[in-house]
Amino acid sequence: MPTFPRIVITGVGLTAPNGNSHAEFRANLLAGRARIATVDVRYMGRHPAGVCDFEATRYQRRKELRNGTRAGSIAIYCAREAVADAALDWGGADKARTGVYIGITEHGNVETENEIHSISQFGYDTKFWTHHHNPRTVANNPAGEVTMNLGITGPHYTIGAACAAGNAGLIQAAQMLQLGEVDLAIAGGVSESIHTFGIFAGFKNQGALAHHADPAKASRPFDRNRNGIVISEGGALYVVERFEDARRRGARVYAEILGWCINSDATDAVLPNPGRQSECIRIALKHAGLEPRDIHLVSTHATATPLGDIQECHALRAIFENCPETHINNTKSYIGHCMGAAGALELAGNLPSLDDAVVHPTINVDHLDPECALPGLVLDTPAQAGRVETILNNSFGMLGINSVLIVGKPRP
Repeated sequence: MPTFPRIVITGVGLTAPNGNSHAEFRANLLAGRARIATVDVRYMGRHPAGVCDFEATRYQRRKELRNGTRAGSIAIYCAREAVADAALDWGGADKARTGVYIGITEHGNVETENEIHSISQFGYDTKFWTHHHNPRTVANNPAGEVTMNLGITGPHYTIGAACAAGNAGLIQAAQMLQLGEVDLAIAGGVSESIHTFGIFAGFKNQGALAHHADPAKASRPFDRNRNGIVISEGGALYVVERFEDARRRGARVYAEILGWCINSDATDAVLPNPGRQSECIRIALKHAGLEPRDIHLVSTHATATPLGDIQECHALRAIFENCPETHINNTKSYIGHCMGAAGALELAGNLPSLDDAVVHPTINVDHLDPECALPGLVLDTPAQAGRVETILNNSFGMLGINSVLIVGKPRP
């Protein structure tokens, strides 16, 4: 068996509905502060949604914002914040040996919908169709916009993995670093989903779009009265590098990437398969050389759909039933479902637990669904764990794609 280099996370950059920095995001999770707005959706009226309010002009000129995409802008903000957080000598970095790997749920719907709406005002005359449409809608757009903004000449691409994409971006980065394809990576996930009415309409017609009188309580994973997904935008990107390189430059290390798995249900386009989810978790544990009892924090994917939450709980119960040191939480209860960014943001919210052993709670669970009553589930208030040395991050998506990422406390 080949020996692969250890891979670590040394920088975090994010924007979420309830925070535009890692510190703000974490503080709001510990304080139980959700931040969900109500937005006007074209043709559909008002619906709860997670909206980010970051300072885009910190890293982009206004012309670049006009010509680019919302997903690209989110990605640039997160990438720049991550590079700064990692204390990289960016001027001296080898840009040709830097890779950009960004997970997305979908890309291009927003721009195409907007253009169709625009030309509808002019009798559908395509001379009013913007010449920026093609570069805006190609699938590699968010990663490509990052390379142009940061002057990166190494490989870039997006990973289309539905709502498993945030994990998939990090997994791709770890694999490319282990193979020696790059020496530094910027990876994670982004989403601009709230700007496309098609996603809202699709979920509504599936009976999976959340509604609640108080938008801050609309996202209710595990609650008996949950009624669907709160669609949100956001992003979280990481600086990922080999441990030896990080140690050589004296970098602070947030976590080591220990193991992962991506697999497929091959059963249904929408309904999750708990057997395949359990299998994905077990393979990731084997890859990391860990047993279930070695996991101290499980970050759930649960989106607040009635059947989806139950299926994941079945998968988790099959593995973590007799693990008294394992705590379980959910982040979508604060920020809604950030689609391609979900897994990356949820990991970011839990990373500080490796230092302080505090597990942020799941909120908005007024009446716990008995079928979601997992051992170790943290509700309402933070839990002081005896120790948090490992985190298992679940992210699952449509067409039966499952991703599990395991990170651990940095070792010497």
